[in-house]
Amino acid sequence: MSKAARKGLGKGLSALLGDDRPVFEDGPEGPAQAAGGQAGGRRLLPIEFLERNAGQPRHHFDEDALADLAESIKQKGLLQPILVREVGPNQYQIVAGERRWRASQKAGIHEVPVVVKELTDREVLEIAIIENIQRQDLSAIEEASAYKKLIEEFGHTQEVAAEVVGKSRSHVTNLLRLLNLPESVQKMVDDGKLSMGHARALIGAEDPAAIAKRIVAEGLSVRQTEALAGEAKGRSKREPRPGGSGSSGAKKDADTVALEKDLTAAIGMKVLIDHAGEGGKVTISYETLEELDELCSKLGVCGF
Repeated sequence: MSKAARKGLGKGLSALLGDDRPVFEDGPEGPAQAAGGQAGGRRLLPIEFLERNAGQPRHHFDEDALADLAESIKQKGLLQPILVREVGPNQYQIVAGERRWRASQKAGIHEVPVVVKELTDREVLEIAIIENIQRQDLSAIEEASAYKKLIEEFGHTQEVAAEVVGKSRSHVTNLLRLLNLPESVQKMVDDGKLSMGHARALIGAEDPAAIAKRIVAEGLSVRQTEALAGEAKGRSKREPRPGGSGSSGAKKDADTVALEKDLTAAIGMKVLIDHAGEGGKVTISYETLEELDELCSKLGVCGF
């Protein structure tokens, strides 16, 4: 896919469809002039002609939200078309709009408006990711898994994958790191029991699964999780010596410790502050060259 096309995808589905106007305005003959007919490249298809995309990054659909959408469709019809590609005779794979398709089935709709496009497997995945991200429908793990698929199956770099979906490279990098967590922890994120902030704090911890269970049981905040995970990573590796002292041996005040935690949360890497008179030093620890590269990007300098 060309760079221009990738930028088009990153701007949203309207760039792909080539139309920012509302679609399917009711007229004398309904949304489309005839079942199976076309109006500006759009048509109505029997709902049984459509099938879900097994590579769809979104796995979880809220049943209550689906029920609400189904009721709306019963009252007003399906106003936004489903994007599909033809994969066989009377067989169309859903590219964007699976939630609308599911709700239409619940509503008992027999025909749905669609836009049919010729798309490659890579474009299908890219569009599916974009649609869900723009609607904030993906969990952090679902989004990370989708980026991993873009990179591994379609040869994208992290930078290109980020450009395709309109996100920063650091955003993609941070999400991909979540896939290093145990599957049990990833499932907690998928189920909404842990936030992305909780999950990020667990990366590199000695026993993230045990800490995750404690977070859920005790309702710990992200900041409490960061402190707990920091203890689990081991004081000898990344923390000051017992007693809260820095490299100079002086005990740190509460404001300094709080600032360290805030900076750590802001950049996603461990930050230590050591005062020396009116000056001092700030130490940022990284675990991989990828993290160092990410830090360089945030500072506006060239990385590796």
